[in-house]
Amino acid sequence: MYQINFSEPIHIYFIGIGGISMSGLAEILLAEGFRISGSDRAESMLTHRLEEQGAVIYYGQRKENLSPEIDLVVYTSAIKSDNPEMIAASELHLPCLTRAQLLGQMMKNYKTSIAVSGTHGKTTTTSMISQILLEDDADPTLSIGGIYKPIDGNIRVGSSSLFVTEACEYTNSFLSFYPTIGIILNIEEDHLDFFKDIQDIRNSFHEFARLLPPDGTLIINGDIDRIEELTGDLSCRVITYGASSASDYYPKDITYDASGCPSFYLMRKNGKTESFSLRVPGEHNVYNAIAAIALADLLGIAGGVTAKALLQYGGTDRRFEYKGKVRGFTIIDDYAHHPTEIRATLHAAANYPHHTMWCVFQPHTYTRTKAFLNDFAKALVLSDEIILADIYAAREKDTLGISSQTLQAEIEKLGHRCYYFSSFEEIEDFVLKNCTKDDLLITMGAGDVVNIGENLLKR
Repeated sequence: MYQINFSEPIHIYFIGIGGISMSGLAEILLAEGFRISGSDRAESMLTHRLEEQGAVIYYGQRKENLSPEIDLVVYTSAIKSDNPEMIAASELHLPCLTRAQLLGQMMKNYKTSIAVSGTHGKTTTTSMISQILLEDDADPTLSIGGIYKPIDGNIRVGSSSLFVTEACEYTNSFLSFYPTIGIILNIEEDHLDFFKDIQDIRNSFHEFARLLPPDGTLIINGDIDRIEELTGDLSCRVITYGASSASDYYPKDITYDASGCPSFYLMRKNGKTESFSLRVPGEHNVYNAIAAIALADLLGIAGGVTAKALLQYGGTDRRFEYKGKVRGFTIIDDYAHHPTEIRATLHAAANYPHHTMWCVFQPHTYTRTKAFLNDFAKALVLSDEIILADIYAAREKDTLGISSQTLQAEIEKLGHRCYYFSSFEEIEDFVLKNCTKDDLLITMGAGDVVNIGENLLKR
């Protein structure tokens, strides 16, 4: 594998530079004096930001974009061998690294590299950690999987020895990392277009935990099934958090304010108790916050600093994000695209002021929709009214015989009314006719369903 010498900046070309993670890595390297170029399908806020910092970006992926003066090519798992730029890289004999391999090499440059993993909650927990470190003036370098307003983007380049990143299990990319502190928030079935089954996923997270050095630390949700299979052979320190007193950290007396935002007492095995309040709704965020608190304790950050930071934390884009009001009803947007995430979001919404809860859900990928068809239906019926958009295919081309109408039928089998429309315009027209004052409309999914709320706010 090609090894980068970070004291000698080179010219790196990114195929798909506009992605949330790729753009972040490119921005960090620009700050370190590297020459950066790359390509993407279309202009975006992220590509414009990179261009302002000196990157050269081509729109459209073509062989002629690459030249012999490039020292290294970086690509994501979405880029296949028949991509014209990958073909050009091969013909020019240019060394190549995956995005994960590049990120792993970058992590080696920091004394403390923190990797946040889990099927759900990575972006929120990474952002909470970021808020705490910024409040503590720790000057960290941050790589977040979403837009985080306090840093005006998804990347912050710091000058300290602290590096924080999300660690995604898809295609086993996090196995290319070099963390000194790892966090595992939860482990569930997902990405079944890559993993065989839940055991395959558990094995992947186990291998991630085994990456930690003997003087490293794993912070893990103690409620994960058969946790000893994941931690029993580790040489590093293990800290647990969860719902019960069996964990090193656990909450007590969770209460909610009028907006569904929780407060709780944090119980520690060492007997120290503190109260915390959050400005983001839902019980799931209590546990995301406890993972962040456990890390803050490990880093020696004062409890008062952590409590202040968590109270200030207002969420990231597309995580129960308030968009505005139209004709008296409230629009919230959420990235939930897995049944567990949907349940968490709708449970949180139940505590949010509303008359009728409407959920506009856009399923994400045919593989996931087919694998969790019944689970999606059972989760979505937590909403008073359900509207389905067409499945967002993302990287997939085979429909597997699945459509949103298949999911609609499954929901109706449960005795719950469900609407389906084939276009966003039809959904928007229906919403404007049927949502009334004090209703709550949640646009939900990992695709472009967010556009529905934004279009409604313009009408």
